[in-house]
Amino acid sequence: MKKNEWFKDENFWNNYAPIMFDEQQWAQAYGIVESCCTKAQLNKGDSVIDVCSGPGRLSVEFALQGMDVTCVDLNQTFLDMAQETANDEGVKLNLINHDMRTFNSRKKFDLAVNIYNSFGYCDSIEDDTKILKRVFASLKKGGKFILECISRETAVKYFTEGEWFERDGKTVLTQFKPVNDWQGLSSKWILIDKKTGKRIEHEFVQRLYSACELRDRLLQIGFKTSKVYGGFDFSPYDENAKTMVIYAEK
Repeated sequence: MKKNEWFKDENFWNNYAPIMFDEQQWAQAYGIVESCCTKAQLNKGDSVIDVCSGPGRLSVEFALQGMDVTCVDLNQTFLDMAQETANDEGVKLNLINHDMRTFNSRKKFDLAVNIYNSFGYCDSIEDDTKILKRVFASLKKGGKFILECISRETAVKYFTEGEWFERDGKTVLTQFKPVNDWQGLSSKWILIDKKTGKRIEHEFVQRLYSACELRDRLLQIGFKTSKVYGGFDFSPYDENAKTMVIYAEK
C-alpha cells in the first residue's frame, strides 16, 4: 500500500485544517485532556509530549491544566497556530518541527499522546512502527502512552460511503472506500468555495490496524502493559466502542 506522503504538504493543511479542526473538535479538548490526565495519574508540572500535535488544541489544554508540554509536528504552520493559541491563553508550549520517525529527545516524558486519528499514514508498516518506537524511547520508565485512532473494527462498523456538509464558507463532499481487503481506508475530500465556486480535492489512504494487532505491537516494542478501550471514558472495547483508545505503560 504505497502512498505519497501528502501529510508533509503544508498547502493541504492550509486548505483543509479549518474543515477538520472545527469548533466542535476544539470544544472536546477539555474533556479528552481531563480524562487522559486522570487515567495517567498526572500531577501539575508533569511532562507531556503531544505527538503529531496539529494546531495544538490538546497541547494548549494540557498546558492550561499545569503540564509541561512539548509539541512535535512536521507542519510549521500548525506549530505557529499552536503558539498563537498558547499566547492567547497565557501558557507556554515547547514547539518542535520534526518527523516523529526520526525524533530523538534527551528529555524524557511522563505521558505521550497521539490523538485524533493521526496514525497510520506512512508509506509502510515499518515507518508506522518507527513512530511508536520513538514514542517509547521518549518516555520515562513508568511513562504512559495514549493512542487514539480508527481501528479496522470501528472502520467497518461505522463505514459510510460519504456525506456532504457546509463549513467555513465551503461545501464539503467526502467519499470513503476500503482498499486492499480492509488493510486501509481511502478518503476523498472535495471542497467547493461557496462564493467563488473554486473546487479542490484530495485523496489519501489510512492504514487500518485491528485493535489487538496494534496493542500487541506496543508490547513487542517494549511496553510492559497495553490495553484497548472503546473511548476516552476508558470503557471496554466491545460492540459499543466509538473509537479505539490504547493505554500503554513503559
